[in-house]
Order: sequence, then C-alpha cells, then structure tokens
Amino acid sequence: MTRQLDFFAAPVMPATERVARPQVVAKGGQDGIGLDDEAMVRHLEATGNYRILRKLLPRPLVEHPRPEFRRRGVILDTETTGLNHRSDEIIEIGVIAFTFNEAGVIGDITGVYGGLQQPTIPIPAEITRLTAITDDMVAGQVIDVARLKSLIEPADLLIAHNAGFDRPFCEAFSPIFVDKAWACSVSEIDWSARGFEGSKLGYLIGQSGYFHDGHRAVDDCFALLEVLGQTWPDSIVAPFAELYQVSQRSRVRIYAENSPFDMKDNLKARGYRWSDGSDGRPKSWWVELPEEKFDKELDFLRTEIYRWDADPPVKYLTALDRFRAP
Repeated sequence: MTRQLDFFAAPVMPATERVARPQVVAKGGQDGIGLDDEAMVRHLEATGNYRILRKLLPRPLVEHPRPEFRRRGVILDTETTGLNHRSDEIIEIGVIAFTFNEAGVIGDITGVYGGLQQPTIPIPAEITRLTAITDDMVAGQVIDVARLKSLIEPADLLIAHNAGFDRPFCEAFSPIFVDKAWACSVSEIDWSARGFEGSKLGYLIGQSGYFHDGHRAVDDCFALLEVLGQTWPDSIVAPFAELYQVSQRSRVRIYAENSPFDMKDNLKARGYRWSDGSDGRPKSWWVELPEEKFDKELDFLRTEIYRWDADPPVKYLTALDRFRAP
C-alpha cells in the first residue's frame, strides 16, 4: 500500500500501526500534546534516524557592548554583477560589526548595515538567478557610504568568506576599505580538521545544525558569524579564534621564476599555482606560506627544483596586504 505523507496533518494509520506507534509524552500532557519544539527535536534525534536543522536567528544588536571585549571586527559580504573587480560592480553589501577579545572570543553585535546599489548596466540574468536581486530592486538605490564608514573605520579586522574576491571589489568601491587588516574565513581556517566536508558557507551552516536565507548579504554575514563563534567538544578554540590568530602572523609568497619546465608537476603537487603575469604577479609558479616555513621551502626549491642556490623573488605579507588585488 502506498501512502502520501502530509507533515502538517496527523497521519492516519491502520490500527495495528497505531498500537505499535512509540508514544512521546510531554511533561503534564498526553501523547505529545503540549510537547515543545526542543523536546520533539531531542526525541527525533535520539532515534538516530533524523538530523534536525534549526533556523538561524540573528544575534541581537546591543546598545552598550561589554567593555571586556575591546577589539572591533566586521564581517562583510558583497553581491556583484560579475567576477572582475575592474569592470563589474557591487550591487549589495552587508556588514555586521562586532566586538571580540584578544583570545578571539566574540562579544556583542554593535552595528548592522545592508544596502543595495543600482549598477550602470542591467544585472545579468545569471546574477539574478544566483542572488535573487533584480533590476527593480536596485532601481534608484545607493549604498550609504557614510554609514559604512562609521562601521568600517573603527574595525581592527575585516572578515570575508573569500576575501580574495570581496577585498578588491570593496577597495574599488571606496577608499574606506583600503589600508585595513583583512582575514579570509575560507582559506585561513582549517575546516577539514574540524570535520567539515567543505568550506562553502552552505556546508558550514548546515553541518553546524542550522539553515538560513542564503545569498543575501546581511543574512550570509549573520550565518558566518554564527559558524565562526561556535565551539565543539573536540575543538580547542572556536573558528574565529583560529582565524584571528592566523591573521596576526606574517606570511611569505615565493615566486619560482625561471624554474625548469619539467619541474612543473612537482611544483603543482606541492601546492604551487601558475600565474601567467596578466594579474600583475611575476610570470611563474608561486605559493604562499607562513613565514616560519620559508627556510624549508627555499631549501626544497634549491635542492629539488633548481638544483642550485637560486634566490627566487619573495614578498612578505601581513593582514594589511593579503587578498589585495595585484
């Protein structure tokens, strides 16, 4: 017998199934009457047959942040007309300002802003499909730069979930984003070591037990903040604490210029990427590493790649430099 389930109505079952049906009794109630949501969730999860996602509710905005959280952070997200910061434009920006301490513990939400902006060209259909932002929505809209400045200027650290994309767009949009320290919650957190199957925000929020309205800037910012602030029993520190610690360290970018052609597979296998020179970088294979790994990497290049005491070009980077457009 085939039955169609209606999850919003009480199921009609044969008498034999009704007899065998496990009963969930709420305290002071009958057969589930009066059972609160969390009790139902606990019951379903305890069976081992269900994983429940809770709707992510944004953290509240506070007027008077706690004084023990002295650092200022900003999570931001942009929606754009395309992928090229030189020719495409921001059509939406979302910003959440928050406090944190030196240990990387998140404190309070101190400011929220989301704004749309009409671009100089119609929004491509593919962008509308991805973001649900239409030409009608942005018609006559202008992002409030003064409001953005009030949130960005005091920040010690700007965080984006792909800062290599968002930073160039933001700096092209306004000088308020220039000369700020940036961190990337994709590349500067070891999500796989924390048991996540990927670093896309949808994976992170889903595996954290939540769902949210994705692909709108402020909603994505709140989702990222929640993931960054969570701790798990087997984790030493929250993801944001790891991100903040990594952002404080200097990194080094090594360009393996004039490396032998037959060594390209060795370089690629070690994590080097190819630059054809069109992005402003030297035409070469290159890799970015923590500064403390530089000596070991230079030794690898000299003994395994060049096989002589080469001195490849090196660039030292801090959070003030990283993720900037070449």
